[in-house]
Amino acid sequence: MNGPYQKCLKRPLDMIVGALLLIALSPLLLCIAILVKVNLGRPVLFRQRRPGREGEPFFLYKFRTMTDERTTTGEMLPDSARLTRLGNFLRHSSMDELPELLNVVRGEMSLIGPRPLLMEYLERYTPDQARRHYVRPGITGWAQVNGRNAISWEEKFRYDVWYVDHCGLLLDVRILASTAIKILWRDGISARGCATIPAFTGVEETRPRPERALPKNS
Repeated sequence: MNGPYQKCLKRPLDMIVGALLLIALSPLLLCIAILVKVNLGRPVLFRQRRPGREGEPFFLYKFRTMTDERTTTGEMLPDSARLTRLGNFLRHSSMDELPELLNVVRGEMSLIGPRPLLMEYLERYTPDQARRHYVRPGITGWAQVNGRNAISWEEKFRYDVWYVDHCGLLLDVRILASTAIKILWRDGISARGCATIPAFTGVEETRPRPERALPKNS
């Protein structure tokens, strides 16, 4: 996990490739932003606190894909009711994730790594599952090319931890290539019967405190 690639090369490569992609994709990003503004209004970007490396919070940016529709009692409607046609297309093409390149350039994320999930999940991981936070979260990762949202949380976390233990340049290249294929085939976008994926509830009897689950790496 702490080999030369992880220590010396991964971050510079992320910054260079991320910046080049932002420049190259700027016309596409502008077009998507205009479409989101016309169809969904403002804000164009979805902004949410997520846990980064060692569980440190940062603000993740994505293109907005849902409306803010609520029930008569003020409760937010389910994802499936708020997901628009444009939002569904952006999710299936993974173009809603493109603003995360900003997070990559800023050093909050990597191109490859475990996906950044919700802050409240930190208390629900087992100590082994929490090891997924030993590296920066990624736009895509080993779990994403091995089932994405179509696999269980337990399977997803096993893939994440395996990546932490085997991170390397060749593996990252393999994941990038596999990601492109998965996007073309629109594979694993959502869990069966859900617009996205059910919430992770954890294992009650083995839930650690965040400070135990996320020991600092030396």
